[in-house]
Parts: sequence; C-alpha cells; structure tokens
Amino acid sequence: MPESIAIAVLPLLSDPRHLVTALVVTLLFAAAARFVRGVTRSGAAAGAIIAFILYAGGGPGAFLVLIALFAVTWLATRMGFTRKQRAGTAEKTDGRNAYQVIANLGMAGLAILLFAFTRRNVFMICFVAALAEAAADTVSSEFGQAISDRARLITTWELVPAGTDGGITIAGCVSGLMAAALIAGVAGAVGLLGVHRIWLPALAGTLGMLFDSVLGATLERRRGLNNDAVNFLSTAIAAALAAILSMLM
Repeated sequence: MPESIAIAVLPLLSDPRHLVTALVVTLLFAAAARFVRGVTRSGAAAGAIIAFILYAGGGPGAFLVLIALFAVTWLATRMGFTRKQRAGTAEKTDGRNAYQVIANLGMAGLAILLFAFTRRNVFMICFVAALAEAAADTVSSEFGQAISDRARLITTWELVPAGTDGGITIAGCVSGLMAAALIAGVAGAVGLLGVHRIWLPALAGTLGMLFDSVLGATLERRRGLNNDAVNFLSTAIAAALAAILSMLM
C-alpha cells in the first residue's frame, strides 16, 4: 500500500479492538436480519460483509444509519402485505438475496471505503445519499402498492397496475421523500453530517428514486436491465448527485 494512502487510512481501521467489535456486531445484525426474514442466507452473508465495511470504515454511526435503513424498508415491505400478495407484487417472504443486498448497499459500501482511505467528507455524503435512495425507492414502491391498485408511468403518465416497472404514485413519492429525509436525519443525529448538510443526501436520494423509476419504465421494461442493476445504478446516481451538490454549495 502506498505510504500516502496508508497515512490517510481512518484510524479506526488500524484498531484491532474496533475491528473485532465490528465483526461481532455485524454478525449479530446479519443473524437478526435473517431471523426476521429480512434476508435469505446468501443475503445475510452479503449483508454481513457490507455491514462490516460500514462499521469498520465509518464507525458505529454509519452502522446505525444502516440499521435505520433496514428497519424502514422491512416495515415498508410488510405494509399491506396481504393486499400485495393478492396483486402478486409482494416481496418474497424469505427476504432479499445476496444480489439484491449488493444492489442496494454496494454503492454505500464503496463510498465508505473511499471515505476511510481519503478522509474526504464528500464520500460520507455520498454514503448517506446511497442509503437514502435505497430507502426512498423501497418505501415509495411498497407504500404505493399498499394503498393503491393503480400508478402512473413516469415517462408517459399513463395508468398502469401498481407494481409496474416505472409506475409511481403521489403517495409513494411523498413517502419516499420522507424515507430519504429520515435516513439523512439519522446520519445528522449520529454526527456523520453537519445539520446544514442533511438536505443534500435527502434531495439526492429522492432524485435517485425518480431516476430509478425512469430506468424501470424504459430499460427494465424492455429487458435491457434487471431490477438489481436498476437499483445499483440508482444508488450510484444518488451518490454522484450528492457529490456534485456538495461541491456546488
């Protein structure tokens, strides 16, 4: 490892006690997530790896933001579950698999690694934005399907069945914005962001959510991308937007 990079490594990464704590906490988190059927076995394994990266590179605060994301999305998937089952749009009862976990959390993990090795706050903002988008996307979709049978295709505004790729509802968009704001607020509360910067990942996450719908209405519906690729790209867009906004402010 080049000396300049080694010097820049976040001190937490060189503390064995911190790394052991990160390992124990993330294994317990993965076990709990599996117990409540939030993830499959492969999802628990992938989640444990990413959670370890977040805790080791970003400290307990970053891990708490991940906990908030899991709680919000887990509750959202179970809202109106019977109704969504009848419509055929409900999440699988055994939770998300490894591919889905990586699609939603991979960009956040990358942002934390960049933060750990560069000490640049912009990457922390990118991390929060990626998780804000993941929360907004899941909550908007699940909440919209729970309360409505119809949605509007974001590209043409035509009526489509709830759950259609690229379909949005007003209630879903509002709930998604609130979810993004909640994740950003938690990040501010645990000291990862200054209060004056909370709006950056909240806005970027919301815009990323809308970008997700555009991709869903175009490339995903035409089988150009699958849902996991769309989710990953949307978190990447949210992170990039947060970086651009932070540099402009």
